[in-house]
Amino acid sequence: VELVESGGGLVQAGGSLRLSCVVFGTTSSINAIDIGWYRQDSGKQRELVALISSQNTTTYADSLKGRFTISSDNAKNTVYLQMNNLKSDDTAVYYCYADVFGINYWGRGTQVTVSS
Repeated sequence: VELVESGGGLVQAGGSLRLSCVVFGTTSSINAIDIGWYRQDSGKQRELVALISSQNTTTYADSLKGRFTISSDNAKNTVYLQMNNLKSDDTAVYYCYADVFGINYWGRGTQVTVSS
């Protein structure tokens, strides 16, 4: 299984970005797995951003509710993270994550930098 992220970049505070993560190498539909996003800033622990479970429930970090939205397109095997009203504290490497039958997979990450 391979997770490939895209969509990161440099954006001004208050701006928006949409991250994408394509899942390769699994015969499972992404709506049958837990999949989502984590982020990690330099010197900090990796933290949950948002997750869609195999039961189609969504979980968000409390501090991000209302600004970030996770969604998926099963036909494209892709999960998205829409990020609005970005703040400098959102600067981090964003990693796609998937739990496929109990095995955790991670993408290589995509850098998001928010300038103030």
